[in-house]
Parts: sequence; structure tokens; C-alpha cells
Amino acid sequence: MNRLFAAACFTALISWLGCQPSSTPRNPDTILDMKRATDYHSYSRPQEAVTTHLNWQAKVDFDRKQIVATATYDLDVDADAQRVMLDIRDLTIHEVRVDGEMVEFELGPNQPFIGQPLSIPIQGHHKQISIDYTTSQDAAAFLWVDGDKPFLFTQSQAILARTWIPCQDSPGIRFTYSADVEVRSDLMALMSAVNPTTKADDGRYHFEMNQPIPSYLLALAVGDVEFRSVGEHTGVYATPDLIEAAAFEFAEMEDMLSAAESLYGTYAWERYDLLVLPAAFPFGGMENPRLTFATPTIIAGDRSLVSLVAHELAHSWSGNLVTNATWDDFWLNEGFTVYFEQRIMESVYGREISEMLSTLSYQGLVDEVDAIMDVNPNDTHLRLHLKDRDPDDGMTAIAYDKGYFFLRLIEETVGREVFDAFLKDYFTSHAFSVMHTDQFLSYLEEHLLNTEELRQTVQVQAWVDGPGLPDNCPQVSSSRIERVDAALQGWVNGSVVTSALPWNDWMYQERYRFLSNIPDDTPASRMAELDASWDINTTGNNEILFAWLEQCIRSKHEPAYDRLRTFLVHVGRRKFLTPLYAAMIESNLADMAHSIYTEARPNYHSVSIGTIDAMLDWKSVNQP
Repeated sequence: MNRLFAAACFTALISWLGCQPSSTPRNPDTILDMKRATDYHSYSRPQEAVTTHLNWQAKVDFDRKQIVATATYDLDVDADAQRVMLDIRDLTIHEVRVDGEMVEFELGPNQPFIGQPLSIPIQGHHKQISIDYTTSQDAAAFLWVDGDKPFLFTQSQAILARTWIPCQDSPGIRFTYSADVEVRSDLMALMSAVNPTTKADDGRYHFEMNQPIPSYLLALAVGDVEFRSVGEHTGVYATPDLIEAAAFEFAEMEDMLSAAESLYGTYAWERYDLLVLPAAFPFGGMENPRLTFATPTIIAGDRSLVSLVAHELAHSWSGNLVTNATWDDFWLNEGFTVYFEQRIMESVYGREISEMLSTLSYQGLVDEVDAIMDVNPNDTHLRLHLKDRDPDDGMTAIAYDKGYFFLRLIEETVGREVFDAFLKDYFTSHAFSVMHTDQFLSYLEEHLLNTEELRQTVQVQAWVDGPGLPDNCPQVSSSRIERVDAALQGWVNGSVVTSALPWNDWMYQERYRFLSNIPDDTPASRMAELDASWDINTTGNNEILFAWLEQCIRSKHEPAYDRLRTFLVHVGRRKFLTPLYAAMIESNLADMAHSIYTEARPNYHSVSIGTIDAMLDWKSVNQP
């Protein structure tokens, strides 16, 4: 039965737990023996008892918008263990068993965004725990998409796995899992595991993930989807209306996989498949092992936005194979992945394309650094400072693009051949383990930056624990981007007429560069000229459309407002939402922003809602 701690006792316990650094579990099959950093975002105590394998039995109920499930964990337990601690948030716990025997469990008070600790009493000889529970209709990881063929998908990163499975929800704890999931017979269930390629007549699906993963890579999707193979080890899932377009758009995934393996070693997950989710998905992609979740907004019809696929594929090494130990170390996942993504794009599509992408990344990074420096300069450090904060706060361009340019600096300092050998050894020697920043810096100094001259050239501490962009940030250049900038300057000063712009000759990156650098004070009449000449408002490329709509807001180009509303109502990708709503607020269009958001908000995932609610001060404005 459920029994709450006395408040005073539990406050003391939480204070004690929060100051205890995690030590290494004793199971070498799942986590390498290594020093572990304190994870302030999890109540788990892996040095006492750590989960090593999950068996999940679940039934998905679309009518009630909940999952009824049993989570059974195998444990690695210290001889003196007294409890196993799990993270939960908005779960109803019905019953807990230890080695098959029902036990009392304890729940602590709810903490903002962290949730509650679930404490289960054990002793050193115990091997297994089972938890019967039900999810909330409002579970933050879920989005239930209504319709004749409803859809459900999860988003567990950063700490939302605890909203649909009780778990030790820390990136530093890895476990294998198996699952049996029951859904409607006209729908297919998929997970970050070995997946079916056809629907089961009875709606029952079995899953196995034999490689150990952290909880944030747990993923579930249920919908009316079909599968198409695009290579020996690659394929795509999508709804029937999108499957052919998706198969065309992502037909080169096998080439990307081959390029990645040639750079940094054998792909460790057998298959790399991709699932196109509903447009409400809050991110471009999520690197769930074996099954990347992707937004439909990257289906452009010309394969121009596949760098996102390269990014999520790269995560199969940086993040999924070698994982940041805590969310303060997020750059170890994302900085490496952006670097790897650029190398894949260069290998498959050429240096000219990858350098255009790098140039756009640099522009975005400079803009974000400037914005963050005005608020909290510490948030421009690579090593984040997220104690007492939602780890979602760390998902900025700093971890991604500052991390990328730091690694690019190292490559340019030691030479590409040397750096590639270093990275390949790094991924191989730390496979299926976790890494924290200090540990990586020691490894870097020992195996690569092993002279004082190299260390002085790179200035590691300035990058990792210093604000902004250091003076030695690599310079990127693209002759094509430079020509776009010249065309834009001519267009702005009137020496280049709109109809003379080489719009039809430009690639997506060039069009995006042009639109995203139009001066904010450009009058609406100039935007009307662009649209009359090039019909930008009807483009099928969502990156170009986003840049166009943002400038139309700032220029008060009203003919684009209907497209803006349609876009924001149907697309939930936070990368697009945040700048567009911000532009409306900054352009004195707050009434329009609130009107659109009132219509769009029910379609968004909780990740996007949290961001836009805060931006628009939604809860205070809409209090009854």
C-alpha cells in the first residue's frame, strides 16, 4: 500500500540524497566502472541499488488516454542496500513487489519538474522489483493525437521518462529492456527496440532492446503506420499518406550510415530506421536507438533537409553509445553530434554543402550567444549549471554549436587524420558507458592535447568554463554564402532588383541565408516584391517558410498572416514556434500571438507548451 513519508523526515532525506555523488554500479555488463558525477535531476541512488534490465507489460488505452502497465526491473544491489530509489512524476502506483512479494512503498512530495521519489525497501539478497501503475492523461512525455486513426508518441528527453515509466531517470544509468505492448488492432506499436514491419492482427507487440540505454532513450509510438525499406539496414515508417514521400526523402539513409561507419567505427544497433511523427512533435528529431523520431517538416520533396537525419544518425555514436553522465554535460552529446553530422554531410554531399551548413550554424550561434549573454553569461559555458533548474533550459545552441566549433578547433589544431583516430578510439573504448566533462577533458589531455603548446593553442578552459565565444573560434567560409550576402546587400540598397535575384538557382541554405538576414525594418512592400517574384509564401520547404514568416512578422507583411496562422496551428516544432511567437511580441502583435496560440495550444506537446506559455505569460493572462 502507498504510505507517505512524514514531511520533516522526507525533507531531511532529500537533502541527504541530493548531496551524495553517484558511484558506479557493480554490473560490468551494463555500465563500465568509472567515476560518476552527481545527477541533481534524479532521486536514484545507483551505488545502493541500480536497475539493469526492464521488462515492461503495457496496455495503451486511447479512450482514457492512459497506459496501464507493470514495470519489472532486475537489480544490481549492494550488500548493505536498504532501498531502491526510482523517479516518478504524475504516475498512480497501485502495487509494488520485491522478488514477487508485495511490499509497502514510500512516495515523497512532488517537486517542480523533478516529480517524486519512489522508495522501495529491499535487502542485499533481493534481485527484482515490480511496479503496477497507471499513467496520467496529462503525462508530460505523451502527445495523444485524436482522429479516426489516433496517434500516440512519447518524448522522454530530458527527464520525462518518469512520467510514463517509473525508472532511475538519469542519463548516467543504462539498462536493457523487453516489452509487451497491447494496442488497438488497427494500429502498430513501435519502440526504441527491435520493431515489427507489419501490423499484428491482435494488436500485441513484443520488443527487445539488448543494448543498454539510458531512460531518456525509452520511446513508444502507436499509430496507423506503414514501413518501407530504403537499404539493407535502413527503413522508414510513416502514415499511409506520407509513406511514399518519406521513402523518397530518406532514400539515402544507407549512404549516410556507411559514411558514418567509415569515419568512427561499426554501427552498434543493427538497424537504423526512422519514424515520421505527426507535425506536433516538438523537435526536429529524437535519436531513439534503432528508431529515430522525426518531424514531417523535414519532408521537402527534394531531400534538402536531410542534415537532420545525419544529426540523429550521428547520435548513434555520440549520445547513444557514449552518453553524457548528467545534463550539465549535455555538450558531450550534442557538440560531438553536430561535428559528426557535418562530417557525414561532407562525405555524402560534399564540402561545399557542409560548409554552408556550418556558416548557418555560426550565424545562429552568434545570435544565441548575444541573447544569452544579456541574461546569464554562465549559460554560454559548455559545462552547464542546471542544478535546481529544468534540464530543458540547457538545450540551446551552446551545447550544439559552441560544442561543434570547439571540436572543429581541435581538429584544425591537430589535423583531421589525427583527430579522426582519436574520436574512433574514444567511441570504441567508451562504448555503452557514460562520460562527464572532467573525465573527457582528462582523456583529451592524455590522448590528444598532450603538449603544452597544443593546450595553449586550444584554450580548453576558455571554451568549457568560459563565457561567450573564445577569440580562437574557427572561421568558416562559403563562397556561395558570400555571394548570397552580396546579393542581399544589393537588394537592400536597391542596386539589385528583386526579379534579378538568382532565387531559382539557389539551394535551400542560400535561400535561408538571404531571408534570415533581411533587416528587421524592411518595409512590407519589399516583402510583397519578393513574394510576387518567387512565390515564397507557398514554399514546401519549412525551413525557408519559417525564415520567410519571421521576417513577414517584423515587416508587418499582412498577406502572409494566414499562412503564419496555419503553420503555427499545425506545426509544433519548438525551433519554429519560439522565434515566431517572440517576433509577434516584439513587433507589437501580441493580440495576434495570443489568438493563434489559443487555437494552436491544444495541438502542441507539453515541451512546446511549457516554452510558449512562459513567453506569453499564458497562465496568468488566462486565469479564470
